This record gives sequence, C-alpha cells and structure tokens, in this order.
Amino acid sequence: MAGSGRRPEHRGPPELFYDEAEARKYTQNSRVVEIQSQMSERAVELLGLPEDRPCLLLDVGCGSGLSGDYISEEGHYWIGMDISPAMLDVAVEREVEGDLLLADVGHGIPFRPGTFDGCISISAVQWLCNADKKSHSPPKRLYRFFSTLYTALARGSRAVLQLYPENSEQLELITAQAMRAGFTGGMVVDYPNSAKAKKFFLCLFVGTSGTLPKGLGTECANEELHQAKFTNERTRFRNAKGKSVKKSRDWILEKKERRRRQGKEVRADTKYTGRKRRPRF
Repeated sequence: MAGSGRRPEHRGPPELFYDEAEARKYTQNSRVVEIQSQMSERAVELLGLPEDRPCLLLDVGCGSGLSGDYISEEGHYWIGMDISPAMLDVAVEREVEGDLLLADVGHGIPFRPGTFDGCISISAVQWLCNADKKSHSPPKRLYRFFSTLYTALARGSRAVLQLYPENSEQLELITAQAMRAGFTGGMVVDYPNSAKAKKFFLCLFVGTSGTLPKGLGTECANEELHQAKFTNERTRFRNAKGKSVKKSRDWILEKKERRRRQGKEVRADTKYTGRKRRPRF
C-alpha cells in the first residue's frame, strides 16, 4: 500500500500496481521525492509530537521509505508497513533506518496496545476503498484497519493520514469507519482552493479531544473540535485566479512560520519576502 506522493491510478491492487519497475521509477523521480518529503513534513507536524524526546511512529504504506527518511531526520524511530514486496525491497536496498513489515493493513495492525506514539500515512489509505478481491469489503477492511490502529496507538496520540479521496462518498466512508473505531478528529485541508496544491490530511485523536489544526493557505481561526465531527470547509485562500499557490508570498510565509514553530532559524520577514528577483545581464 505504497504512498507515491502522487494521485494513484487504481489499476488493480497496489501490490501489483507497484511492481519492481514502478517502485524504482518513482523512488528515483526527484519531483516525487520532493512532494513525498513535503507531505511527510506536514504530516509529522500535524502529529504535535513532544519536542523533548524521540518517539516511535508507525508509517502505514511506507513504500520505499521516503517518508521514513524524514521521520529519521527529525530524530524519531519508525516501523513501516506496506503490501508491496517490490517497494520494501527498494527500501532495504536504500538502507532505511526504520523496521519494515510486509502486510495488508486491511487485515489489521498487528502490534500490542499502546505501541506507537503516532502514525502517519502518505497517499495510501484510499486503496482500502477498492474491492480488489471478491472477499474484499471496503467498509469492513477500513473498520479493521482503524479499530486495530486505535488500539496500537498510545492514549493522547494522533494519526495523520494524507489521502486522495476520489469523491465525497469515499471521504465519508473513510471518516465514518474512523469514527466508528473510536477516533475523534477532522479533515485538515491545505490550500483548499488550489487544484495542484490542495491536500487532504485526516487528523485523528486517540482517547482525547483537542483543537483541530488549521489548514495551510486558509484564513480561518482555530476551530473547537467537537466529538467525532469531521469537517473540510475552509475559507478562501487569497490568491489571484490562475496563479500557482506554491512559491507565492503567502506560501513562503506559511512555510517560514512552520519552521519557526519547529525551533529552526528563519530569516525575518520583510517586504521583499517572496518577491521575484529581476534577471541580471
């Protein structure tokens, strides 16, 4: 159930779609690697991990370990699960620092209660909505996944699942099974009015209710989280129609602020921030 950092075309089950050739192709694609890194960074940020200690995270649909690379860079430990042997073979060749497990998460998360301090998943959960075999029931597979994930996570932790829903019905199916399993939380949508930059992050809370993080590229204030209330409505992102959101002034300011919250050194904001330089001759 590999997450490639791009919207997958559902041509059969993921273990067949992500064969050896496909696994190597996207792992060597610099554009895919960049997107995967950005989404992994955002997912880990949304976990709200403590800053004073390393954590053990579960990476669902870890693929060749691109998202795990970011987790390791941040000083955390991780275990990755994926259904594609080809993806995991590439991860082994790349000598990733996390432990790897070949498994179908639709059969459940096979770990003891409270094992993990958090969970991320990049571009993988929507695969559970496919009925690739006659025995597959998407609602049952989703519930099995969410109920066992809830058990495997420590109380007070979070799971952040980036996904590409095909439609509103699929999104409702996924969130309904998450609520049924005991999670609270909601949908965080980054850049909701951008066709290219828009990203869905299902942010789930285990055992506690908190404030749902604000999506990037939005102007809304923090919203109070209600029990098992999932929302994806955000105010409009101020950007001229047709312009790319990425690399805009607002995008740069959001990224700088995010790095400040992580305790990293960032240059001060000025009127020149995000302004394009004129070419020199």
